[in-house]
Amino acid sequence: MYTAHIVVTVLAALWVGFSSISLFRRADFVTAPLVGYGVPRSWWPWLAAAKGAGAVGLLAGLLVPAVGTLAAIGLILYFTGAVITVLRARSYRTVAFPVLYLAPVAAALALGMAA
Repeated sequence: MYTAHIVVTVLAALWVGFSSISLFRRADFVTAPLVGYGVPRSWWPWLAAAKGAGAVGLLAGLLVPAVGTLAAIGLILYFTGAVITVLRARSYRTVAFPVLYLAPVAAALALGMAA
């Protein structure tokens, strides 16, 4: 169980970190949907920083479990907010994208709690 926790946590951190870097770099595949959802451009650096901090927190949680737990909870709240934003924008066909980030973070939290 411990090995699964490490693998899932590292993969989730890399996945969320990739999303953070993509938003910092203003990659079109990330920014175009945000424009469509009505997310103000002034929020983008803060959203990218939150994802980046969460990814680092997940990795730090492998050494200090409380940090990882808090990071996972923060990221779960972040991506739940992203799902709500997508649904409010009535972009039902793209709601799977924030869920693809939410799921591995939730799995890492669950495995961490079980380990």
